[in-house]
Amino acid sequence: MSVQDYLDKHTLSRKIEDAVNAAVRAKTPDPVLFISNHMRKAVPSVITKVKARQILDSRGIPTVEVDLYTNKGMFRASVPSGAPSGMYEAIELRDGDKSTYLGNGVSKAVKNINEKISEAIVGMDPILQNQIDQAMIDLDKTEKKGELGANAILAVSIAACRAGAAEKDVPLYKHIAELSGRGSSVLPVPAFTLISGGKHAGNNLAIREIMILPVGAQRFEEAMQMGSETYHHLKAVIAEKYGAHGCNVGEDGGLAPDITSFREGLDLVMEAIGRTGYIDKLKIAVDIAATDFCIGSKYDLDFKSPRRSGQNFKSGEDMIEIYKELCRDYPIVSIEDPFDKEDWEQVKYFSGLGICQVVGDDLLMSNPKRVERAIQEHACNALLLKVNQVGSVTEAIEVVKMAKDGNWGVVISQRSGETDDSFLADLSVGLGTGQIKAGAPSRGERLAKYNQLIRIEEEIGDQARYVGDDWRHS
Repeated sequence: MSVQDYLDKHTLSRKIEDAVNAAVRAKTPDPVLFISNHMRKAVPSVITKVKARQILDSRGIPTVEVDLYTNKGMFRASVPSGAPSGMYEAIELRDGDKSTYLGNGVSKAVKNINEKISEAIVGMDPILQNQIDQAMIDLDKTEKKGELGANAILAVSIAACRAGAAEKDVPLYKHIAELSGRGSSVLPVPAFTLISGGKHAGNNLAIREIMILPVGAQRFEEAMQMGSETYHHLKAVIAEKYGAHGCNVGEDGGLAPDITSFREGLDLVMEAIGRTGYIDKLKIAVDIAATDFCIGSKYDLDFKSPRRSGQNFKSGEDMIEIYKELCRDYPIVSIEDPFDKEDWEQVKYFSGLGICQVVGDDLLMSNPKRVERAIQEHACNALLLKVNQVGSVTEAIEVVKMAKDGNWGVVISQRSGETDDSFLADLSVGLGTGQIKAGAPSRGERLAKYNQLIRIEEEIGDQARYVGDDWRHS
């Protein structure tokens, strides 16, 4: 084939002429670079290669990272991991070989991507997120992604989402908004972890987290300042009362003084807030994670204490009274998992009191069937979305839509084992969740999400809207 025949077959002469004309109109100082970029945009992108590897998360436990290639470049994603909550969430595939990473290796999931998923999606258009995700789900053939692994599917799904945004030449959050059918993007209120307890810390505090919500900030950047300053004031308060050893941190960066009671932790936070001068601008949220200390129908508030007397067991009714008193005495606006994950009656009754936002985490496990039941039974009024519990970007979008249609709040959440991937930030803005829980305002894997939100707010500019007081109804 002659050069002219080749040019004619691929209509290259016309495309080159269009690129040159565009460069002239743009008066570009570097016509070669401009024409090169123009030609690249003119070629429809497809997935050309998928390469996965095993890396370590913030706890030093293996997780999955993926590099997905198109003719626009390489797009990387890594997935978080957490302690499995039960039978209702998508399955995180682990090797189970105790001689390697204590059984926590993910080489099987990596192999599934490199040998099976790659073959299924190479050649697909990265813009078609739903089709890519469906191709992986069909390949898996199980309800909970147990064949390929939710960690394998999600890593590819996120990488493809980034590639789709690049193909459309739009920011990732805008691409996600378009996938979900949203027309506008809003910046969420961050739920900063200040005190860690429960199974996330080595102290004796039964509940998992005490958080602050800077609802009185005018911009996300201001919310970050409030969170950081309060965190450091709290560190000083704890050091004064318990010494420097009280400033150890939990898995998500929250401070972990050796305290035992709810009120002791809340008093420390209130003292820190008082020192900041943000008293009217900060609200409190707590993650009880009551499933962790539920025994039968009772709740053992001393389950972590080596010297427990066995006399601090509370009934569901007792817990309701405790929550009512705490919401009366402190500016608590949100309580997560106040009861065991199967205690539907108590959580329904408590939600019906209308005292605060009631968030379902272990209760729901981001499972659409559990969410649907909770909406129908008025069992809670907010979803805690952990993307790796559903296993793909498309399914995450769908479960958020379901929650919003039920007039619920939505909290995009981290996991205890995180990476420096910032996808959750773009997901929160794109879906307009109004709330994001990414840990303390410290530690790199937590700040990766918060810092990305600062960048997004800057990029949107004057049109950026921080939800603030409207955090539940963005």
